[in-house]
Amino acid sequence: MPPVSRRSFIKGLGASALLSPFMGARAWADDAAPLRLVVFFSPNGTIHQHWRPTGGDTSFNFQAGSILEPLDAIRDDVLILDGINFLTATNHEGGMGAMLTGGGASGETGGKSLDQYIAAELNHPTRFSSLELGVQTSNWGGGMQTRMSYSGAGSYVTPDDRPANVFERLFGDVSQDAQALEKLRARRLSVLDLVRDETAALKPKLGMRERIKLDEHLESIRRLELSFEDSSTQDCSTPALAAISGPTTNASFPIVGQAQMDLLVTSLACDMTRVASLQWSHTVSPTVFTWLGMNEGHHALSHCDDSNTAGVANFVHAERWYAEQFVHLVQSLKQRSDPLGPGSLLDNTVVLWAKEMGDSRLHNCESVPFVIAGGSNSPFGLGRYLQLNNTAHNHLLVSICESFGLNNQTFGDPSVGSGSISELFG
Repeated sequence: MPPVSRRSFIKGLGASALLSPFMGARAWADDAAPLRLVVFFSPNGTIHQHWRPTGGDTSFNFQAGSILEPLDAIRDDVLILDGINFLTATNHEGGMGAMLTGGGASGETGGKSLDQYIAAELNHPTRFSSLELGVQTSNWGGGMQTRMSYSGAGSYVTPDDRPANVFERLFGDVSQDAQALEKLRARRLSVLDLVRDETAALKPKLGMRERIKLDEHLESIRRLELSFEDSSTQDCSTPALAAISGPTTNASFPIVGQAQMDLLVTSLACDMTRVASLQWSHTVSPTVFTWLGMNEGHHALSHCDDSNTAGVANFVHAERWYAEQFVHLVQSLKQRSDPLGPGSLLDNTVVLWAKEMGDSRLHNCESVPFVIAGGSNSPFGLGRYLQLNNTAHNHLLVSICESFGLNNQTFGDPSVGSGSISELFG
């Protein structure tokens, strides 16, 4: 009998998809591979002299008053990437469309965005293959300017920008009485019996290494069974959600963002999904940061030239606010236990902060800012600032796929080139 490949072995465990929406067996991948991907997007590019750290590699510093200075609180958990170019797009709309897709519908990723490609390839045994959350992403409707996730070429995945809707999707079916919950628990236990039988039947077909992994899988099922028998062991509870009046109004922007971050972290802590994204507005974002005392839209501020010192200062202030939200998300992941093993959620998660443009005043996609965050099990070398000298961002997307154990050599337009960026890995 021919040997069973790792990918076939993973798919052979597909019955695990029937498990609880809260818990699931750990995906079979290399030990160093992360379990989760989170994409965090903020719009309208940057002003590089107010973004770039000083120094390089591990000997870098955030300039006082700079956009990234709030990241000093998580310095050891981040990898800051400079010098990454989009070779397949430029300007606002083009950058938004290519940011996570790599541009082009041909090639092995088929026009999917990074989040959707990883979710489809790993086929995690979770209730949702991915979750797309937004903050005022629907005000302008659906189009290339307002969407960053794609299930295929030209097929948008619409983020949900209403926390009440997200809450209902995540927790609507668990707000039941005790009798209904007991029936749900019994059904889950019966599914575990089915999964145990199916996985045990695989054992004679596997080599020694795969048998060891299968034994570990069966043990994880046993632990999962015990967790259902004693629900108090589950580190997952339905969060409180404050009512938000007018979630699509400008004034609600920071409140909606906070709620969406809380729901995103909770969905990971409950193992409802292992791929999630948070999209703050969209390119050409008109958001007015009134809570910071501003009266001019973010997009207009992003185009202020250096002679407009007040406008540039306001743009930097707004960008620092986004940096603070990123820090909050990373710290929230760091503070929550991983339901699938020791450590925190952050320890087994790749968090990507993406933007769609470089210097928006030039309407280009050169030196587009990217930040990767993670924890103790990250495959990337954290606590560094890398200057990558005009590297195509397609290679960054390949690198993230590689960190999850995937084998694609290109992402998006294959004419850009193949391979990952070796300098990223620790």
